[in-house]
Amino acid sequence: MIITFLGTGTSQGVPLIACPCSICSSDDPRDARLRSSVMISIEGKNVVIDSGPDFRQQMLREKVKSLEAIVFTHEHKDHIAGLDDVRAYNFINNWRAQVYCTEQVADALKREFAYAFSDKKYPGVPEIDLNIIDTRTFDIGDITFEPIQVYHLRLPVLGFRVGNFAYITDANVIPEEEFEKLHGLDVLVLNALRREKHPSHFTLEEALEIAHRIGAKQTWFTHISHQLGLHEDVNAELPENMFLAYDGLKLEVKE
Repeated sequence: MIITFLGTGTSQGVPLIACPCSICSSDDPRDARLRSSVMISIEGKNVVIDSGPDFRQQMLREKVKSLEAIVFTHEHKDHIAGLDDVRAYNFINNWRAQVYCTEQVADALKREFAYAFSDKKYPGVPEIDLNIIDTRTFDIGDITFEPIQVYHLRLPVLGFRVGNFAYITDANVIPEEEFEKLHGLDVLVLNALRREKHPSHFTLEEALEIAHRIGAKQTWFTHISHQLGLHEDVNAELPENMFLAYDGLKLEVKE
């Protein structure tokens, strides 16, 4: 199983055009962060978790020629805004986009992309099938997803475990009972927005505490605001086997 980090950034604290801060002017490509998303690839099958505003750019950068499905964590715009761009795969692969999401996210998609779900569709709109999920395990082809219920302040968000890999973004609460699903991980990906307290995201310190408790062999932090600092500086502070993720990073994880 190959995990590709399509984006590791966030709309929180997005800089203005021509921002002079050290992150925006950095020559280190690891400091250039598109909105957070990952792709899971198993035996040539690609499943993307979240299609934010940078979805098209991410797919082009990684030369992704086919998709099995898109799975959504929650309905915030920085995680769903790129869904319209599945129309390229509709055309090239003769494929209806298979989207897996909760009822709450499905309602948001129908509002945001009403033209794609209208009874009378304009020619060329995205072709999308909604597959409703909850906290029960589900399969996409041969890939099994175990949802992990977390909270983004009061908003329910789903993380996902696939084999020995787990992905949790946009969270600041993991209910006690959900930790049972996170035992024995090889790779954990967890959001770590910034150092300062935030009402709905883990800070770096909070993410480190969670990571130590889960005890994955490797932990990679994502959904990184430019407020956190330069990749090289922050990465050097982290404990052994914990790292900042970066756009384009690929990890091989045992299934």
